[in-house]
Parts: sequence; structure tokens; C-alpha cells
Amino acid sequence: MTKIEVQIGNKKYIVMDDRKYTKTDEWAKLEEGNRVRIGITDYAQKELRDIIGVELPEIDSEVSKGDVVATLESVKATGDVYSPISGKIVEANERLLDEPELLNTDPYGDGWIAVLEIKDPDEYNKLMTPEQYIEYLKKRKH
Repeated sequence: MTKIEVQIGNKKYIVMDDRKYTKTDEWAKLEEGNRVRIGITDYAQKELRDIIGVELPEIDSEVSKGDVVATLESVKATGDVYSPISGKIVEANERLLDEPELLNTDPYGDGWIAVLEIKDPDEYNKLMTPEQYIEYLKKRKH
């Protein structure tokens, strides 16, 4: 697991090399068996700024790729978190209910949002690689 620091304009963003990414700034990390841990990227947390509240997904709920799985409330705005893959929610990071700031301070670690049991491993393989996500970030307007 390596942190890749990306300079875009006058801002720096961290991208981890051990997971895949979406165009809506979520990450997905393949774990044991058919489980994928999901969260938001460093770019997403910096855009939202100070996150003060989280609405988490329900355990055992079925989600499709692109469904809203969580809602984040910040001082600046409210943002939806979309599922990068289809599957069943098997864990939700309830620590975020008391410590939503973990999404800002550790978006790739303790700030994870949920764990899904995936239905189709091919969906994971189709997500953006870290290199593709970095190129995507560079092409966005900042």
C-alpha cells in the first residue's frame, strides 16, 4: 500500500495504490473472499471540507452499482456516497456516527464507510485504477 501524492493546481491529493476508484470519488478495496470495503477519496473529503454528520447504509441491504449508500453532511454542503459495485452491505462503520471527522482525517483508513459482499467480481475489475483516477483528477476543472 503506497500513498501517491498528486499536485493539481495549488492543492495536493492523496491516492492509494491498493484500491480502485470511481468518477464520483469513491474508492473500493478488495478484501478476503468476495468482500469490498468502500469509502470516499481524499479529493472528495477536501471538496466537502469539515464533515459533521453521516447517514450510513443499513446492514443486509442490497445495493446496485450507483445507488446512494451514505449521505455526508459538512459545514459546506451535503453529499451522497454512491456504491461503486453491486452487492449486500455486510458492515457499516458506526464509529463515523460519533466521529464523522475520520472521513476528513483518514478517508482511506479509519474513515471507511461500508463493506459489501459483491455479486459480480467483474464490476470491481472495471473500476478505475489509481493511475486512471489520477489522470481523471488532472482533467477536471479545479
